[in-house]
Amino acid sequence: MLNILSFLIGLVSLVIVIPATIPLLGWANWIALPLIVIGVVLGALSSKNGGRNFCLIVGLIAVVRLSLGGGIL
Repeated sequence: MLNILSFLIGLVSLVIVIPATIPLLGWANWIALPLIVIGVVLGALSSKNGGRNFCLIVGLIAVVRLSLGGGIL
């Protein structure tokens, strides 16, 4: 159950992160990062790793985008 919840949180985060790759919308990654952390924690509590790994990939995309924009944009 926690794995499914982690995967759903990852999907919501992905919906936020994809438009945040557009210039001047990078601030949306700061909204997605706490959701990603919650998804990773729930995925770590689960017996399976799929949801956790998905959240980690979405988090990696968000962090790379933030680092390219200098952390602000």
